This record gives sequence, structure tokens and C-alpha cells, in this order.
Amino acid sequence: MSVFHTKDLSSKSFLVTGGAGFIGSHLVAYLLRNGAKKVRVLDNLATGLQANVDLFAAYDNYEFIQGDICDFDTCMAACKDIHYVSHQAALGSVPRSVKDPVASNQVNVSGFLNMLTAAKDTGVEVFVYASSSAVYGDEPNLPKVEERVGNPLSPYAVTKKTNELYADVFAKLYGMKLIGFRYFNVFGERQDPNGPYAAVMPLFVSGILSNTTVYINGDGEQTRDFTYVDNAVQANVRGMLCENPEAFGKVYNIAVGENFSVNYLYQAIRGLLGIAHEATYRQEREGDIRNSLADISRAKNLLGYDPQYRFTDGLQRTVAYFKSLYQPQDEQK
Repeated sequence: MSVFHTKDLSSKSFLVTGGAGFIGSHLVAYLLRNGAKKVRVLDNLATGLQANVDLFAAYDNYEFIQGDICDFDTCMAACKDIHYVSHQAALGSVPRSVKDPVASNQVNVSGFLNMLTAAKDTGVEVFVYASSSAVYGDEPNLPKVEERVGNPLSPYAVTKKTNELYADVFAKLYGMKLIGFRYFNVFGERQDPNGPYAAVMPLFVSGILSNTTVYINGDGEQTRDFTYVDNAVQANVRGMLCENPEAFGKVYNIAVGENFSVNYLYQAIRGLLGIAHEATYRQEREGDIRNSLADISRAKNLLGYDPQYRFTDGLQRTVAYFKSLYQPQDEQK
């Protein structure tokens, strides 16, 4: 992994909520490898994986709190003596929010407000958080620019937009240094292929390798700005360590600035695996955005964000990772 900072981290303490999750665990790994004084993870393991945080057990500067952001006292304890917070904890997935909007609101809105308040009350220096490209909703123009959003298309999008509204109010009322990241379809190693709300890329790879049915929603021509996870890590590091006063109180597109169709993604994965497995097309999903492409100039100009991995680079790494984990059924016996 590249190094995204120049500041000495040996006197700084970090909290990563959702650190047992996909993006969170990659960020934790970066901070530990680069000599942070302390890296604390808060995760209830509802969607995060114990296996992800087991990777950090050998680090003396690592601390794990199994707890829920929906409990305010837990949030206060997690923020104690912390300089920087990266808030990644959430219930992800548009379909999950369509099925259970109450749960998504409880975690993504009430939990977020708990964390914001705890960070304020404990004097955290900088608080960065995960928003989503879902906030663009039905805004039709490409590329997506931060100041132009449409109507939300899912409860998940509503929760992430609400996060941005709360952050804006807290920045103005309390002078907090806050930065939000609108992630665009982040993918990479350790993304969970299991469960009903798994992301498309690990689902494709695991389905092809196991010769099981792979579904593509709609006609597959919907496009996404697929963003390798190390680019998201870079954004979080640059955000937490930011010294540009103009950068705070804003949200940023975190992507590459290129989009590809889901069909193209599927064919690229098949090509890398060398397996001619046919996909099954089904009805498009409720709440999905049709096309997505980010303008990343704000993040470049104010945060110094410079994505190191394009789509094909990240895809090769990701497919190789999942392939290395795969064992045919007859070899598992």
C-alpha cells in the first residue's frame, strides 16, 4: 500500500468505527502499519467480521471495543483520548434499507448523531465520515458534482443525506472540523461475498469460481465509478490529517472519475478468471441509481486526493485475492 501522509503519527490516537468492516479494516491496517500511537476500533460485529480485526491482534497499539454506536455511553468511551475519528460504521446496502428502513435509520442516523455528539463532547480534533454517492438520487447529470443533488431514491440515501445535514449544522454551531466522503462503489480485498446484501464484485467472483448462479440486475448497462479500497483509505487519511482550513465542513466525491457498466465488470472478471460462466439477468433493483460518475476535482484541490488505483488495477488485485481463497468443494473434504 502507498503512503498517503507525511505527518508523524506516533503521538496521535485514532478511532475507526466499523473497523471490523471492509473499508474500516483497510484503514485500521494502514494506520497501524504507519506507526499511529493508538488505533481503536468500535464495532458491534453485526456486519463486520471478527476475522478482519483478528489481523491486528499482534499490534500493541491496537484496541478493540465491541459495542454499538446506538448506545451513547459506548460512543463517549470510544472517543475518550482520541485525536481523529473516521466514522465508517453503518448499515450499508440500498436493498437492506428498502426492506427495513427503521433499522437503517437507527444505525445510520441516530448512531451517527451519537458519534458526532460524543466527538464534540470529548474534544476530538477532526471527524471524517462515510457518506455515499446514493445521495445524488435522481439528479440526472454526469459527472456528479457535490453541490448538485437530486431527490433520494432509497431510505439508505435519506440516511446518508441526513448525516451530511447534521455534520453541516455541527460544523457551524460547534466549530467542529468535519469532512464527509461520498463513496462511489468501493471494492477490494476482504469485501464480504456472503449474505443477502453482499456487494456485486465479490458476488460475481465467488459465483463464477463456484459455478453457481450469478445474477445481474436489469439489463446490466447501468454504470458505476468503481473505486478500489486503497483510494478510500487515502481519502480518510488525508481528511483526518488535513491542515487546509478551507477543506473542512464539506463533502467530497471519492472515486476515480471513470465509469464502467456492470456487464463490462462481469466480462472483465470472467476474463481474469479464465472461466466462461454465463450470468442470469433479473429485474432491476428498487432504489438503484442508473448511472454514476464522479467529478473528483474538489477532493483533489482541497484534500490533495489523488487516486492511485484505477479500475483495472484494483480489479486485478481483487480477483487475485478472492481466487486465492477459493477451494473447490472436493478439495475442502
